[in-house]
Amino acid sequence: MSDPLPPHAEPTVSLSNEAEVRKILQSSVSSLWDAVNELTRLRPTKRERFNVSIFGSARIEPGDRLYHEVKHMAHGLADLNCGIITGGGPGLMQAANEGASLADDCKVDCSVGIRVQLPFEQVANPFVQAQYEHKTFFTRLHHFVVMSDAFVVVPGGIGSVLEAMTIWQLLQVGHLKGAPLIFVGQMWEELVEWARKNMLDEQLQLASAKDMDIPFCASSAREVIDIIKQAQSRWSSQPTTPDSKE
Repeated sequence: MSDPLPPHAEPTVSLSNEAEVRKILQSSVSSLWDAVNELTRLRPTKRERFNVSIFGSARIEPGDRLYHEVKHMAHGLADLNCGIITGGGPGLMQAANEGASLADDCKVDCSVGIRVQLPFEQVANPFVQAQYEHKTFFTRLHHFVVMSDAFVVVPGGIGSVLEAMTIWQLLQVGHLKGAPLIFVGQMWEELVEWARKNMLDEQLQLASAKDMDIPFCASSAREVIDIIKQAQSRWSSQPTTPDSKE
């Protein structure tokens, strides 16, 4: 005769019982997400630096005018004691990390790369001083959100669109608060105008007019730096415990 189950104990399930095994797996995965969501509520008491994530193309070569402009912009932000965070790859990500590394007070957390495993990008660009590795774009994007106080989107492809739209939506629904989202360049101005034209159509009303005012559109590094300076000033005056992000 087998021992009775202790109070509230669940009976064991044979691996041959596919329906019950599936239920247990689904319940366990859901519990894991609950644990992850709880852990991501934690924040450092106060960071030493105001961190700016810069999203942009991996395809722009160092000799390109756009590469130079992004490097100059990142250098100016790093001189304000901003940490510069990129995807750690080549192109405009490298330009931003290179610009950060030129700052007089550039320390190990000044030029950061948050990478994702890709078959065609094996190593971080040479200007990354601190790097993190992710296996999925999902966890990588969340890492950007957790680490950053502002987001700058320079010209880029599908990956940059994904990053830009994620931040825009988090700001729209209030899961991210107080962090400026800055679009740099004509392609992003046209994207905002497309969204305004199509999503605010009177017959559809797919968004609110205030949603279109979330991103700043800038045409120069000077404009970006001015917006970041104002946001950094507000950040510096916040209480010790950061409540601006959920």
